[in-house]
Amino acid sequence: MWSPVSETEVTTAPRPLLLADGRPADRAWSLDPALKHLNHGSFGAVPLVAQERQELLRVEMERSPVVWFPALPQRLAAARIELADFLRVPAGDLALVPNASAGASVVYAALALRPGGEIVVTDHGYGAVTMGAERLARRWGGRVRTARVPLDADADQAYEAVVAEVGDATELVVVDQITSATARRLPVERIGAEAGRRGIPVLVDGAHAPGLLDAPLADATYDFWTGNLHKWGCAPRGTAALVARGPLRERLYPLIDSWAAADPFPDRFDTQGTIDATAYLAAPTSLAFVERTWGWPAARRYMDDLADYGASVIGSALGADTTVEVGMPVPGMRLVRLPDGLAADRIEADALRDRVALELGVEAAFTSFDGIGYMRLSAHVYNTAADYEYFAEECVPVLGKWARENSGKRSAQ
Repeated sequence: MWSPVSETEVTTAPRPLLLADGRPADRAWSLDPALKHLNHGSFGAVPLVAQERQELLRVEMERSPVVWFPALPQRLAAARIELADFLRVPAGDLALVPNASAGASVVYAALALRPGGEIVVTDHGYGAVTMGAERLARRWGGRVRTARVPLDADADQAYEAVVAEVGDATELVVVDQITSATARRLPVERIGAEAGRRGIPVLVDGAHAPGLLDAPLADATYDFWTGNLHKWGCAPRGTAALVARGPLRERLYPLIDSWAAADPFPDRFDTQGTIDATAYLAAPTSLAFVERTWGWPAARRYMDDLADYGASVIGSALGADTTVEVGMPVPGMRLVRLPDGLAADRIEADALRDRVALELGVEAAFTSFDGIGYMRLSAHVYNTAADYEYFAEECVPVLGKWARENSGKRSAQ
């Protein structure tokens, strides 16, 4: 039985979720039982029923490819209806893309030349998406303006920080709905509304939103929104949605030109030559599995309660100065501050991730923001309180040792 090493109050552990037959929830996944899987947010995890569905689809594809590929656009259009229903958007607004970064790339490729145009991003933006914005700005002969949003900024402060960077030269605003590195929300609804009032297109990076938020697009004003279904939705990897509204959407084309190029948006995205689209077709199976087994509202409540418990347990084990004030917290995700000497930048954070997996047998996420290292918790239904108790007991002492060693090396330099 785990017990906290400090007097910090630890929240109550939520009761583990079970399958309909009474087995633990993790039995519905093929995750390696020799590892602790505490980083669902990076790559997701696909339940067995969806893996099996995808494999059956691949067998069908390989048995008769000349029948499969001509019929594929119709099947993808049907899958889009189911996925759009999950996101609560019209199917005619939704195209399928491999991931949120690909959705952003589609948008960047579609925008007309704006000589000297500026793009506003935030310092919480996902690296690949921000790099794409920088490349676009260079093509325009313009620049990227970065809004600095403090981690503890509330909705008003975050909104003001972003809008302060918007000016007469702004031609695009790119903002995360849920930030990857810092596990916080940004007020995309208000930012989108203000940008729209000024006639500036908005791209919302909703990579983490599907499944984690009930209706991520319900109140948003945007031109483009892209989100991964293979993260919290547990769809096979390489499944994401690109949702577009307004006249600019007719400029959106797949990154691969194909025979449907003359079709309207989003139909033209359903023909992509010989790509393996079985992930798209199997995605509704994952979403339906969670809904049928627990219901998405119950699953989200459990993930949020478990993330609270994990942050409390691990924070208590780490000791003082681990509390992280996040201005707009996210359900199911938490940050715990690491000891000084760990994950001071992205490269160090990634190296720590790899070392923890190799030496401690735990898949965990470590991030850095403003030179401070954090552990990012992202719970899913297959996780239990025991996973976080294990990390607190077995891994936190080792992290402390590594932090002291790193600090000592830096002092000696």
